[in-house]
Amino acid sequence: MKARGPGQSLLLMLDIADVLEAEEVPYAVIGATAASIHGAIRATTDADVLLSASLPRLGRLEKALRKSGLGTELRRGDADDPIRALLAITDRHRNRVDLLGGLRGLDPDAFNRCVVVPFAGQKIRVIGREDFIAMKCFAGGPQDVDDARHAVQMGHEPLDLDLLRGLTRRFGRGAADVLEQVLT
Repeated sequence: MKARGPGQSLLLMLDIADVLEAEEVPYAVIGATAASIHGAIRATTDADVLLSASLPRLGRLEKALRKSGLGTELRRGDADDPIRALLAITDRHRNRVDLLGGLRGLDPDAFNRCVVVPFAGQKIRVIGREDFIAMKCFAGGPQDVDDARHAVQMGHEPLDLDLLRGLTRRFGRGAADVLEQVLT
């Protein structure tokens, strides 16, 4: 285990990324960690990872992580929840990583558009910029919209606006409207 104390959820995430790679589970780091890669640096005490995994596969993953000494809690979303399931992982230092088992509206090719980023001597897969902005517009809270604006403004490469608009429309009209506000 890389985490040696509290406040090291990103190091716990590296251990989990090793397991995800070994189990061949497609994943993308999202949340505040992805926001820092795409332009908005902010503090966080946990880490969020989006998975492409069925509920049975999440159950097997939970067993593998529990066997390695980590605490796990698998919660299934209801029919209205955009997140199908959440697998919360904690270590003995109370570091936490949330593994989101799917997101309604997400383009399945999002996992192919991830950017690989070096972190602490390892490489992690972070959600791509257009997918990140679309997800943040879907979430729609003030911090999410601010993260989306930063990602639009701070990127080193030009945005693929056609792709971005298409990805955002997958999340519904509300997300598409938020995107247009972010772009203006």
